[in-house]
Amino acid sequence: MHCPPRPATLSRRHLRAWWLVLAALITGLAGYSTDTLAAKPPAASATPRDCNAAEAGKDPRAAQPGANKDKTGKKAKKRLCQASKTPAPASYATRPAARAAADNIALNNALNRKWVRATLAQARMLPEVVRAVTPAQDPGVRNWQVYRARMVDPVRVEAGVQFWLRNAKTLERAERETGVPASVVVGILGVETIYGKRMGKYRVLDALATLAFDFPASHPKAPARAAYFLQELESFLVWCDRTGRDPLTVRGSYAGAMGMAQFMPSSWQKYAVDFDADGRIDLFDNSKDAIGSVANYLATFGWKAGMPTHYPVQLDATRLDLPALLEKDIVPSMSPAHMAQRGAILPAHALQHPGLLALIELVNGTDAAPSYVAGTDNFYVVTRYNWSSFYALSVIELGEAVQAQMLAGAASN
Repeated sequence: MHCPPRPATLSRRHLRAWWLVLAALITGLAGYSTDTLAAKPPAASATPRDCNAAEAGKDPRAAQPGANKDKTGKKAKKRLCQASKTPAPASYATRPAARAAADNIALNNALNRKWVRATLAQARMLPEVVRAVTPAQDPGVRNWQVYRARMVDPVRVEAGVQFWLRNAKTLERAERETGVPASVVVGILGVETIYGKRMGKYRVLDALATLAFDFPASHPKAPARAAYFLQELESFLVWCDRTGRDPLTVRGSYAGAMGMAQFMPSSWQKYAVDFDADGRIDLFDNSKDAIGSVANYLATFGWKAGMPTHYPVQLDATRLDLPALLEKDIVPSMSPAHMAQRGAILPAHALQHPGLLALIELVNGTDAAPSYVAGTDNFYVVTRYNWSSFYALSVIELGEAVQAQMLAGAASN
């Protein structure tokens, strides 16, 4: 009988050799052996060690072929390194003064103590806010013309025209009910936030806590200012509790001012109004409430309907008594006749002004003579919004510029 040939067989020694070859191939395909993985450098991280090594030229990844070709990765790594160098803002969670303030705020306003403590514990100290209120070593000389050019600029004027057109009926109503001209309201909202475009980037909680507990000691009025901001912090927490606002999400200026009108928390509580009667006061997104609240603020501080804010004035060098004219600063304290006796030259209609006046000096740096106007009680009222004659006159002139452009546009049509 013919039998088929017997299949070839491998010896045990050859079989072991084949298995070793196969294992080596599998290991190669897997990419790394256990020893290789153990020796591989860790993935790039955002720790200061990795960033410092890269800056010093010691990062082994920098020497790999093509490492510098991935610009996106390089930029991302740079951002990570920069972020790692920025220290985390200091928390007020363990500050005894902050904890004591939290307890007092809760007790004085019938707030939940745990909530106030937990909220204030999440406040962070902002060094840039401290820098913003620290007096400059060399403040220099202010310049009214430079300041005015920033505030009464084409961007604000055009934005003011559009704002006025959108809110004409509300502005008319506010003027009718309070006596405050629409132009003044428009001027304030334009100077403050460009009609809501720039309402501030800081968490109000952080800004107020920083100014309450870390106000710079170099400021000549540091104790009083710190006390003021602690009161504003209290008002802010009360406002959040009453309105249901999340104190961790509200943003405003470095000083804690909020909304289109940049009201401080206490001013929000005292002067903000629900001008559209929708059941809530919103100065962030509601132009009607912002307009009504600004007008109400000025009216509460004594705005007199129909009275000008200021008059032009010249000075007579032959009989000028400038120290006496400037003695009371921006507070109206002289009759027109008294002002004239001290060397101020007023126009005829100003001489008929029924109230008191103040000589307002607006310095123009060191290279030009100061400018002057005669301010009325209404000029002084505008300074209650911001205690600066530069601010008050820029508000007035921005509103006038917006109104003039609107009238010019209407005439051309």
